[in-house]
Amino acid sequence: MPSPAQFVPTGFSLIAVVCWGTSDFLGGYASRRSDAFVVTMLAHASGFGLMASLAVANHAPFPSHASEVWALVAGALGGTGLALFYRALSSGRMGLTAPVAAVLGAAIPTVFGMFAEGMPGVLPITGFVLAGLGIWLISRPEGAVGRPEGLGLAVLAGLGFAGFYICIHRTGDSSALWSAAHSRFASLVMVTGIVLARRRAPKLQTSAATLGLIAGCLDSTGTLLFIRADQTGRLDAAVVLTSLYPAITVLLARWFLQEHFTRWKAVGILTALLAVPMIALQ
Repeated sequence: MPSPAQFVPTGFSLIAVVCWGTSDFLGGYASRRSDAFVVTMLAHASGFGLMASLAVANHAPFPSHASEVWALVAGALGGTGLALFYRALSSGRMGLTAPVAAVLGAAIPTVFGMFAEGMPGVLPITGFVLAGLGIWLISRPEGAVGRPEGLGLAVLAGLGFAGFYICIHRTGDSSALWSAAHSRFASLVMVTGIVLARRRAPKLQTSAATLGLIAGCLDSTGTLLFIRADQTGRLDAAVVLTSLYPAITVLLARWFLQEHFTRWKAVGILTALLAVPMIALQ
């Protein structure tokens, strides 16, 4: 019979799913009326501020230089991946680029985790496969058409996301608060550089700025919870479970914006739900 402690990393991962999914919904909604990169910059700024403040308030031990560097690299890769992902969505075929980036970003660190920590059992592996299928179906927009040029950028974005997971894993057992803060600082620097390099007047509404700040706090909280899931469990399980966050974004868009909810997205969510207990019971 599984012990309660066995479900602790799963709990961290599922709460991270809610935080990341809600953050994407708020950030995406804010970006409809304002510059997406400026909103993202504000989100990273608030996320960094929240994590750094919590780390100082809780007297969290400052990480070693090596852990600090790994967290900064993770944030830089994640921030770059996000920028490339936005570019891929705007220039390519959304119905292909979104799921490619999502699945690739989850698959690479999952395989890395299997090699680093040993193969899990048959049941968890089955759960990984089901979760991957669910991620693809949930992330895939329906009826979108466009040029295929965005596929290459989507692959690069997926590599950036995968790099974030692997590098943040390399921080080891150092303070999750400081690791989250350092990763957000690096992401903030990357996105700020992109905003300044474009040399255009930013379009930003007050309401969008507020939503961006809230989204950033939720996003950094999700990162914190992912780190704790990784520290208390396996990297592959943490990556696969937290990668289900688009399901929350889709559901929120359906409930609050009455966006079209396709049959395939429903199948994807059900598949993902079926995968959760399989992954947890390892």
